[in-house]
Amino acid sequence: MTVPADSATDTASLVEASPAPAAPKLSAFRRVVVKVGSALLVDQQRGALRHAWLAALAEDVAQLHREGKEVLVVSSGAIALGRNVLKLPKRPLKLEESQAAAAVGQIALARAWSEALAHEGVAAGQILITLGDTEERRRYLNARSTIAKLLELKVVPVINENDTVATSEIRYGDNDRLAARVAGMTSADLLILLSDIDGLYTAPPNEDPNATLIPVVPRITAEIEAMAGGAGTELSRGGMKTKVEAAKIATTAGAHLVIASGKVKNPLRAIETGARCTWFLAPANPVASRKRWIAGALEPRGTLHLDAGAVAALRRGSSLLPAGVARVEGDFSRGDAVILRGPDGAEVGRGLVAYDHDHAERLKGRSSDEIVTITGFEGRAAMVHRDDLVLGGG
Repeated sequence: MTVPADSATDTASLVEASPAPAAPKLSAFRRVVVKVGSALLVDQQRGALRHAWLAALAEDVAQLHREGKEVLVVSSGAIALGRNVLKLPKRPLKLEESQAAAAVGQIALARAWSEALAHEGVAAGQILITLGDTEERRRYLNARSTIAKLLELKVVPVINENDTVATSEIRYGDNDRLAARVAGMTSADLLILLSDIDGLYTAPPNEDPNATLIPVVPRITAEIEAMAGGAGTELSRGGMKTKVEAAKIATTAGAHLVIASGKVKNPLRAIETGARCTWFLAPANPVASRKRWIAGALEPRGTLHLDAGAVAALRRGSSLLPAGVARVEGDFSRGDAVILRGPDGAEVGRGLVAYDHDHAERLKGRSSDEIVTITGFEGRAAMVHRDDLVLGGG
């Protein structure tokens, strides 16, 4: 977190001169991703899990659940736990040592989360993700579908980078940015980064007694980015720099992001009751951001021609079912953008198709009940789900 001395002063003046918007309330959000770092979850001296702290966080997660919120957890800690079990030296680990530590630690980490949440009456499910799972289309869609089903079943997905197989060339390297990608993938409207610092300051607070906390960041400017710095602890691979980068990813996807201290018990309750923290505000909600992305940022790979009944159903807010598709054009794959046209040839909208061209061709005009018989697998009932659909070209 390095800022030239005069720059920190200028930024502080800028912050004071511009009245910031009010900070949001945690209760206002629908789908929340909570990122927990190794330095919070694992005692650095003993290499052991902080069970009491995790139990208190599980209480917070369960309370959000009871309030009807959907909660996902992105949790570090596998390597930190595994290196203690394997008694690996306290130096930077070689890649194969990190992978071995992760293999051992992932079991312990998953058990700890499962037991802590089960004590609160909440089920947990483990998902291990690599960079490729959020970059390659099919794997992205598969991960997204799995997480969506877990949330539908009232399960808390506990997500971590799959360090057992990730190499230095194909890994995130920190869970801040992974959490931001997960927030975008799942259309979350809030990402909480629990940290060993309670927010973004105008200068390093441990070096500058005049450093001030910035409670709300309406937009990430060059001045804001200049406040970011390196990693803070041995166990943590992410510092303020990665948190600001995560904020850029999350807010672009339509999710607000908050950096808050995880050094207290019940850290989510603390945020709700007004604890010091920094909010990065998104310009639009995740649904609106996703719709804009579908409408304008993707190159359509094909066209679905619909009958009049399907067009009317879409206008009422329904998904596009195979029965409403009269003709299929183009060479597209599952997850590609397609144009939807009505009987008169006019564009009705655009969306992400749930089937490859060959399957779509075979399913057109047929009932959703016939999908298994026709394709040989249990596919989605909709050809284009309403969450992946934009009407009227935008």
